[in-house]
Amino acid sequence: MKYLLFKTSRKQLIISSFLLFSLATLAQEKNKDTTQVNQLDEVLVSAIRVTSKTPVSFSNLSKKEIQNRNLGQDIPILMNYMPSVVTTSDAGNGVGYTGIRVRGSDATRVNVTINGIPYNDSESHGTFWVNMPDFASSLQSVQLQRGVGTSTNGSGAFGASLNMLTDSYSEKASGEISNSFGSFNTHKNTVKFSTGLLNDHFEIAGRVSTLNSDGYIDRASSDLKSYFLQGTYVGKTTLIKALAFGGNEKTYQSWNGIDGETLLTNRTFNSAGIYTDELGQTRFYDNETDNYQQDHYQLHWNEKLSTNWNTNLAFHYTKGKGYYENYKEDGEVANYGLSLISGTTINSSAISTTDLIRQKWLDNDFYGTTFSANYQSNKLDFIFGGSYNKYEGNHFGKVIWARYAGPSELGDRYYDDTATKIEATAFAKANYQVDEKWSLFGDLQIRNVHYQANAYETGLVNDTFSFFNPKAGLNYTVNSKNNLYFSYARANREPNRTDYESGNIKPEKLNDFELGWRYLSDKMQLNTNFYYMAYQDQLILTGTLDDVGNPIRSNSEKSYRLGVEVDAAIVLSSTFSLRPNLTVSRNKNIDLAVSGQNYGTKDISYSPSVIAGNSLIYKPTESLQIIWLQKYVGQQYMNNIELPEAKLADYFINDLNISYEIKPKSVFKSIIFKGLVNNILDKKYISNGYMWDIYPYYYPQAGTNILAGITLKF
Repeated sequence: MKYLLFKTSRKQLIISSFLLFSLATLAQEKNKDTTQVNQLDEVLVSAIRVTSKTPVSFSNLSKKEIQNRNLGQDIPILMNYMPSVVTTSDAGNGVGYTGIRVRGSDATRVNVTINGIPYNDSESHGTFWVNMPDFASSLQSVQLQRGVGTSTNGSGAFGASLNMLTDSYSEKASGEISNSFGSFNTHKNTVKFSTGLLNDHFEIAGRVSTLNSDGYIDRASSDLKSYFLQGTYVGKTTLIKALAFGGNEKTYQSWNGIDGETLLTNRTFNSAGIYTDELGQTRFYDNETDNYQQDHYQLHWNEKLSTNWNTNLAFHYTKGKGYYENYKEDGEVANYGLSLISGTTINSSAISTTDLIRQKWLDNDFYGTTFSANYQSNKLDFIFGGSYNKYEGNHFGKVIWARYAGPSELGDRYYDDTATKIEATAFAKANYQVDEKWSLFGDLQIRNVHYQANAYETGLVNDTFSFFNPKAGLNYTVNSKNNLYFSYARANREPNRTDYESGNIKPEKLNDFELGWRYLSDKMQLNTNFYYMAYQDQLILTGTLDDVGNPIRSNSEKSYRLGVEVDAAIVLSSTFSLRPNLTVSRNKNIDLAVSGQNYGTKDISYSPSVIAGNSLIYKPTESLQIIWLQKYVGQQYMNNIELPEAKLADYFINDLNISYEIKPKSVFKSIIFKGLVNNILDKKYISNGYMWDIYPYYYPQAGTNILAGITLKF
């Protein structure tokens, strides 16, 4: 988890003002070449993105595709219909805490970057999208690379790499107001602006958003706020961007899930905050909440040195601080550094426990630099670069109230841990066109990680890892419509904080083989990809959680994922098109040993063997678009020994997305009406869960629910 008040501090204002002032002083008169500048803007992610010439399986999500469904749900939910993707929501309606898995790999194994800057938490490796509510409103595009992919910044990719590019600059001044409302009292309000290019060189753009929802699950409420501010300097060969963005979240905890019996009688029940008062009555603590603020600062400088060379240099700083609060019944006084009020007894008996309210805090800083240089010619596309990042984190807890404890000790820290993580990487990769038919791809990365932590659960951790991650592949162009590719990638990855606390500290290794066929014609685009991912000491999800909701993993000595992915875009007529995708896979642990017992070959947890999606698009005019979205996820297990009680049933859901645009002759450039009916067949399904010993707990998802909105552009 992660854990402040939605106020801009003086330090934040100074940093933001400095970045914008720095850009202004750099502005100077130069002739503008729009084509060149647009290419420079893409340099922000060119070092880690791939094209159809790269032997990697990938999918892109454009700004328009994001906007059509952006009515308040989080980024993973917007990606739900991409190939090999499974998503879930703690609150059941896609707002608040959401998660994503790709090829069965959870979010800790999906490398996420924003403009090439790492976003995964350095210690947990997780991605907490709730910290950036409505970030989709500031995205230009998204690319999901499945498998190891190419070298990127941040933690190693073991399931996928997700890189996001924020909004490009606008040449003309503009404004936008977007409001949406829907089921479970969900509402989102967004305001965006752009000054356009001032003096043909300088633009300031920004966004503020508020997002609230009661959630489908009881009390699973979200109170979210975010901002995005960007200053851009555009020259003939120069693009400089300064960004400040972030968010504040307050969400009522809903990560406990419910047991099978409760699922049958009250599927929205939430046990978080439950306690028994002095009169023996069952009550719920009204502030059982997660509270966190995260602010990001980025400075990017892209320079086109010549026709062939361009460079990118970036500096970044992220500040995160917050806590989660909960009511704890019968807490052992000794564990919290408290002492009971003298003479306290219950029914004339001495006691050693007390009801209390505790807060568990995180206060962390993450900063560093990334850099790359790109050479392009007719035959060669060569990129080299690297990064240096440092994380400094403080974990501490305090008791803010206790029924029988003396007041002098309240607020003292009952644990206080520190952690530091330093990561340095260097990479070089190239695509070389040998002739009209053949091209070669090579990618070498060196990654060095040093992690030091003083954790009260595990004592001192002081580890250094050095990883060498080579990748190679080739493309063969059969003809103008058909292309074949093959690639091999080696990946290594360090354990996360929870792994250390669980005693699983072996780094994991992966050999990833990909074989693909791409077909492109006027009416059809087809991508077929076969993959074999062979793991050593893979850190697999055990299905259990720790006391703060983090998934517990353990090393599986040998395991693999074998599958085929097919996705297509088919033009059926002038008004109808189809975008289906299908993944069929086999995900196995080999000779799995648990607590000294060998279970043989068993399914890897949370890895359905079939995942399918489809979009049927009806567009009778340029103004109207109707999309019928379908998603099927096969059965999966919540542990690794195929316990019958751990089985999650398959599910098939359908959504309907409608957008209609009006272009008035005055006042507004555009008025867009959008609607989204989720789960139109009212399927009662479960997308996620966990095991408590042999007992399953589930996260139910909402039945039919509606979101509708209007966007005014001027």
